[in-house]
Amino acid sequence: MKLMKVLSAVVVLMLAFTINANAQKNYIRDADKAFDSQQYFNASDLYKKGMSKIKNKQEKARITFQIAECYRKMNDWKNAEAWYAKAIKAKHVDDKMYLWFAEAKKINEKYDEAITAFKDYQKRVPSDPRGENGVKSSELAQKWKDSPSRWVIENMAQINSKDYDFSPTYGDKKHTSLIFTSKREGQTGSKVDPVSGTMYSDLFETKVDKNGKWSTPSTIQGGVNSGTSNEGASCVNKKGDKIYFTRCDQAKKKFVTCKIYVSVKKGNSWGDPEVVDFGLEAAILDSFNFRHPTVSADETVMVFSSDMTGSMGGEKSDLWMSTYDKKSKKWGKPVNLGSRINSVGREGFPYLHEDGNLYYSSDGLLGMGGMDIFKATRTSDKEWKWSAPENMKYPMNSAKDDFGVVFDGKKDRGYLTSNREGTKGMDDIWSFNLPPLVFKLDGRVTDCKYGPSVSVEGATVRMVGSDGSALEVPTDKDGKYHFDLLPEVSYVLTVYSDKAKSPKAEGYLNLPDKDKGKLTTVGEMTSKNYTLDFCLVPAETEIRFPAVLYDLGLATLRPESKDSLNFLYQTLMDNPTIVIEIGSHTDSRGSNASNQKLSEARAKSCVDYLVIEKKIPAERLKFKGYGEERPLRMMDGNILTEKYIMAKKTKQEQEALHQFNRRTAFRVVSWDYVDPNAPKDQNQRKIVKPKVLGGAFDDFGDTTGADVEQPPMDGSGGTPAPQAAPAGGGSAPAPAGDKPKAAGTPASNQPKPKY
Repeated sequence: MKLMKVLSAVVVLMLAFTINANAQKNYIRDADKAFDSQQYFNASDLYKKGMSKIKNKQEKARITFQIAECYRKMNDWKNAEAWYAKAIKAKHVDDKMYLWFAEAKKINEKYDEAITAFKDYQKRVPSDPRGENGVKSSELAQKWKDSPSRWVIENMAQINSKDYDFSPTYGDKKHTSLIFTSKREGQTGSKVDPVSGTMYSDLFETKVDKNGKWSTPSTIQGGVNSGTSNEGASCVNKKGDKIYFTRCDQAKKKFVTCKIYVSVKKGNSWGDPEVVDFGLEAAILDSFNFRHPTVSADETVMVFSSDMTGSMGGEKSDLWMSTYDKKSKKWGKPVNLGSRINSVGREGFPYLHEDGNLYYSSDGLLGMGGMDIFKATRTSDKEWKWSAPENMKYPMNSAKDDFGVVFDGKKDRGYLTSNREGTKGMDDIWSFNLPPLVFKLDGRVTDCKYGPSVSVEGATVRMVGSDGSALEVPTDKDGKYHFDLLPEVSYVLTVYSDKAKSPKAEGYLNLPDKDKGKLTTVGEMTSKNYTLDFCLVPAETEIRFPAVLYDLGLATLRPESKDSLNFLYQTLMDNPTIVIEIGSHTDSRGSNASNQKLSEARAKSCVDYLVIEKKIPAERLKFKGYGEERPLRMMDGNILTEKYIMAKKTKQEQEALHQFNRRTAFRVVSWDYVDPNAPKDQNQRKIVKPKVLGGAFDDFGDTTGADVEQPPMDGSGGTPAPQAAPAGGGSAPAPAGDKPKAAGTPASNQPKPKY
């Protein structure tokens, strides 16, 4: 009896062990079946339940890899990264885990770590371009994120749920309705999708009111939503009376396959849908997926995604195109869009813009992670062909999945789908828009002589653009002007004196060509405010320019003096209507007669150079020698007479003041010169004749010490010199008079005008 009890106990234990072992074995077996049936949510749960009792290290590593694969296929990249790391640590033998581990790093925005992981995969499988491309795309992703484009992306929190919301399309021709796919509560059926572990998806609709508020989404009316299948990405034709959509049927012991259906609107609801068969056999339609339809504005072309035979990605989806036959009222057999559009990865969610450009998502082209949105430009109005795709970059794309884009007609705005950071649910609908680039230019025109405190009113600022535009505005009482600029245009600005005036002067010279302002908006990706300020030289009795040098007691121009006169030549070119007088002055040493003769000869040599070598019309030039009769008036009002100079204590101070008196200057004597050789139809600007004021270099020998300030001009002719220096007709190294220059005195000890 005791033996029987013992035997019974042993049998019970063995039976329990066998049942338990079979249960463990069934978990893994059932998990593998669920995985092969694309029921990844169920598969991952079964793998985890059966994994704890597995003793074989190799099998345990395989199961770890399978769990990672389930998370990847469910787009749960955080868990995928963690399980791929475990599979690598468990030394699973499939090299693909290194690729997907790197991809997970990139999608989780760990770009530096992703680059390292992609390089590791590249070493293991050098023949696979995805290793090298992964390195490049990780580098580009970081670059694009650091320098974002102008697109503004915002979450549509009003209509998104905690579940999947994706692939919006405008539901009416006025674009006041959005139809999108959602797995939220309230869909037609109530079953759980074993692929994702969520509710089956339906098509929902929301409408916007006049205040821009969207209504609570609800399932669209009619026969589109089945309740027993997943309704997916859709598009409504431009008229708003026909909807093309994806439906993925569920059937026991069969793969999940998706087909494209079409439904016609009847009143406020949609009629019963019909499958779009593209003239293909039923066996083909049942064996492959046909998804994500988009139709052209004229509804003659449909682009969609499919993994049918001929796809470049093997079992992954490509983009295909079908043309509508108006006679038979059927969609023709699909044509693959080829290697320019498709990659070895997955292409899907196409959108045909009204301008014919193609937008779609891909995970096989260089991108930021997951699926990125690309744009391919239509290359011909007669054929449906496109250029190589361009990544829409950040922020249109992110490290996660970005897809399901739709534009509001031809406007730079619309909606897309993303599960990027900030997503409310699993996938969300986001709005996007491209704010207009706003470029503004402001500036001010002031007096070169008196500085920024003196505004020049009435100057004409002319702006010429590389787009052929030409605009002019006058400066206001504060010397200010303003222009609005256009994107992708370069501009050149100049200033004309015209009616220019200020409290210090009633007339000004035009801005020299060399001082024209230049700016460009080409390549600028953000709005920007520019500033360009200018100054004009007042047209006074005497205007100084860079020193003209002569040898001792001679009127012959030294070679370096020609550079100084080139400044004067340019002034004449910049102001084509002026007639000037060139006047030369000496100091008081030497006889009056010799100084007068020498100054006149020197002034004439300047005129001769401009007429003979620079071809300036002689009618525009006059010359006069003033000898020693017009000494310089300093900024403090003192006149450099011989009595004033000789009162200085040292020879060095006296010599420095003599140098100020030795000068060559010019003055405007007429503003109405007309070139007789100029074409009669030449569009000449109307010139306003300004008054000419007396200046610091007094033309009348006034010794009253009038309060007028003008320092000597430096080599640019347009800014005050930083220190007093001989200008105009000063001789170097000898003075203009017949007496030698005094011994050198340090420049710091020389008297300076106050300015």
